[in-house]
Amino acid sequence: MGNWWNTGSPYFLWSPYKYMFRKILIANRGEIAVRIIRACKELGIKTVAVYSTADRDSLHVRYADESICIGPPPTAKSYLNISSIISAAEITDSEAIHPGYGFLSENANFAEICENCGIKFIGPSSANMSLLGNKRNARKLVKSLGIPVLPGSDDIGDNEEDIKKAAGKIGYPLILKASMGGGGRGIKMVLTPAHLSQAYHQARQEAQSFFGDKDVYLEKYCENPRHVEFQVLADRYGNAVCLGERDCSIQRRHQKIIEEAPSIAVKSAARKKISESILKVVKEVNYVNAATFEFLLDEGGEFYFMEVNTRVQVEHPVTEFVTNTDIIKEQIRIANGEKLKIKQEDVKIKGHSVELRINAENPVNFQPSPGLITFYNKPGGLNVRVDDFAYCGYIVQPFYDSLIAKLIVHDSTRLGAINKAKNALNEFQIEGIETNIPFLRRILNDSDYISGKVDIGYVQRFIER
Repeated sequence: MGNWWNTGSPYFLWSPYKYMFRKILIANRGEIAVRIIRACKELGIKTVAVYSTADRDSLHVRYADESICIGPPPTAKSYLNISSIISAAEITDSEAIHPGYGFLSENANFAEICENCGIKFIGPSSANMSLLGNKRNARKLVKSLGIPVLPGSDDIGDNEEDIKKAAGKIGYPLILKASMGGGGRGIKMVLTPAHLSQAYHQARQEAQSFFGDKDVYLEKYCENPRHVEFQVLADRYGNAVCLGERDCSIQRRHQKIIEEAPSIAVKSAARKKISESILKVVKEVNYVNAATFEFLLDEGGEFYFMEVNTRVQVEHPVTEFVTNTDIIKEQIRIANGEKLKIKQEDVKIKGHSVELRINAENPVNFQPSPGLITFYNKPGGLNVRVDDFAYCGYIVQPFYDSLIAKLIVHDSTRLGAINKAKNALNEFQIEGIETNIPFLRRILNDSDYISGKVDIGYVQRFIER
């Protein structure tokens, strides 16, 4: 590899960050890997991409300073293969690993292995992750600190009779959730006692398959709530800030489709109160790096804690737009031992931002649509951003999530942002595969969406019209 000080990289040579990481490995793929690579280059840091054999032509491989294949397409043999990723980091002399979202981003064992190998994990400590990444543990903690949670049973074990008793005590309808879940996986709704046993076994099987942990818990179902989440950044010196909230209510089968910041349902007084409560939790556990606290907001305006995501979120760009904060760069700086330069009084929410997830899927039945992209034209304009990894000639692989791009816009008002998003969607042309762009256009033109009359059941009602 040669001497590290003679790499030929212009980024390292002029980097103003004297003690910044020299090289970071990105343990992910797709748009988030490209996003992290761009942030690293702007900080003067060299990057290493890892990829499966199916992803050898992906943009993150092309954009990184170095790349290394870590296995065949199945995630268990590549992006979830801890030994291969650690080996890649050691072979390339990477000082740190950024996990992105999904895959190993909330795997406490992976974070601990990185720590033991002397590789900086760009995220919370394994101890933080074990505490807050486990949804049952997080529920207990926030409840003890006065944050409302939905009625539930945190310790249901494996005995079905005990589960039935706990469910009867909570009341139907209810939800089974994977303790280590995320991204809408490992969640099963239970309407009646007759559905409990099957849902329980399905939730455990899905939890084991996606997260390697079959543990689940019960929670009372909250009807017609909004899904609102708050973004946090915290350093190792006890400084922490809350960057406001995002409204993620537009979702299908627990998978988010459209996200906004701020939420029109959250008043400034409520934002301040929830932010202060969250920061108490962060300081109580000495949390370090980025986190997202997720809540349900019911029709009466009451917040109920759901979970903490101990990683960067897919929808982080809308918060970046309205607060003028680069969350990925802040993650890297925090991991590098720097103090937060942002104080809570500096956080100002300006304008409105909307993110649309562009998926390779049929816009009617939502079935995945892998294949060759024969034409690809991205939109442009003031405050129009596209985070992607696709291009004309790229083959969308059938092995991974169908997300191929995120379209993010910002304007001074919500209506202005919606109109900008409509125009950008009309410019976004993708041929050769099917995408959900026509479906997104329909939502943006729906009167209920435009007026903000939405909740987590909105999309299903919209489809059934």
